[in-house]
Amino acid sequence: MYRKLLSLAFVGLACASANATSQINVDELADKVEPDVIKWRHHFHEFPELSNREFKTAEYVANYLKSLGLEVQTGVAKTGVVAILDSGNPGPVVALRADMDGLPVKEQNDLSYRSTQVGEYNGKEVPVMHACGHDTHMAMLMGAAKILTDMKGDLKGKVKFIFQPAEEGAPAGEKGGAEVMVAEGVLKNPDVDAIFGLHINANTDVGKVRYNAGGTMAAVDPFKIVIHGKQAHGAYPWKSVDPVVTAAQMIMSIQTIVSRELKLIDDAAVVSIGSIHGGNRSNIIPNEVEMVGTIRTLNKAAREHIYESLPRKVKAIAESMGAEAELTLPLDYSYPITYNDPELTQAMLATMQRTAGAENTLLSKPVTGAEDFSFFQEQVPGLYVWVGGKPLDVSEKDSPAHHTPEFYVDDAGMKLGVKLLTNFTLDYMAQH
Repeated sequence: MYRKLLSLAFVGLACASANATSQINVDELADKVEPDVIKWRHHFHEFPELSNREFKTAEYVANYLKSLGLEVQTGVAKTGVVAILDSGNPGPVVALRADMDGLPVKEQNDLSYRSTQVGEYNGKEVPVMHACGHDTHMAMLMGAAKILTDMKGDLKGKVKFIFQPAEEGAPAGEKGGAEVMVAEGVLKNPDVDAIFGLHINANTDVGKVRYNAGGTMAAVDPFKIVIHGKQAHGAYPWKSVDPVVTAAQMIMSIQTIVSRELKLIDDAAVVSIGSIHGGNRSNIIPNEVEMVGTIRTLNKAAREHIYESLPRKVKAIAESMGAEAELTLPLDYSYPITYNDPELTQAMLATMQRTAGAENTLLSKPVTGAEDFSFFQEQVPGLYVWVGGKPLDVSEKDSPAHHTPEFYVDDAGMKLGVKLLTNFTLDYMAQH
């Protein structure tokens, strides 16, 4: 028994020594590549492109990956870029993902690399800005690609670098993003064993990483309700079948799905109406009212319940008012729950603590925002974390929100992201 324990102790010491040596190499290489990561980020930020239009962005990324000697594929899901690093040694296939698209937002700050670009969105010319940090995601993944290529001899298996277009949603009438990449086989040939992704966060201090196991970001299901009534003069409402009053009752009833039908102590859920249109004069009760809204859920049971309850309420309320209603669910796109595989999350917790420091590795509550990284996680175990981008001298209250003209994250936050992507890969390979 003593010999067995002694043997296990030596194995543990050897693993710890290997991890320490690997961490020293990653730290040194991350310091070395950081100026390039900042340079790449500034370039992407200054020249953003909208979803499914990331042509120059993709070319810039592909050219760099080719310069590393990687096997590069372009045109995946229209503008996506995928590169493979083969260590030549047997082992798992680890995928790392970054998103590439900007948003139709006009930048309002005094950065030397601020965007003045314009693009076309739904037939209109619009300003374009990286208002969510995808510029940093690309730069961080390129930095990790450089380090992992330099450490090729230490790898066991393959790394697949996925630069994904259209995370913010494809233009009207088009498909895009992670769902299309999966359909085109991005997780195959070679088959991916696990995937890692991260998101910069403007409200989290530089140097910190936040994570959660299980349902981490919500499924998103937009919907549309069209209520058909009978038009009449506003002075004679009894001659109408009023779709406006029907819509009002429907909106109030829909709110009870979450407040009265779901067990909210388990997970949060949201059903929101975001837009309602009907009529054009104060004295005319219209024929029709149209509403659009969104559903957000953090577990499968809640999602399935809302899918059953919403049609039931819409139909019953319309019938009770003598109206007819058409429900389209989902409306145009639908993202599953961003679900961090619990076993993978637990296995990588030590990696996060070693990389950022235990005091900077924060267990966070789930959020009702959505991410199409979830399509990858439906196919293979995945882990998605948040990396701090808020300058330490700025309060959370004063930090601009994502998707706003003032959005800002500090370059200093990216080095931790580079190291996390690298260490996730190295540690997963070591464990498998």
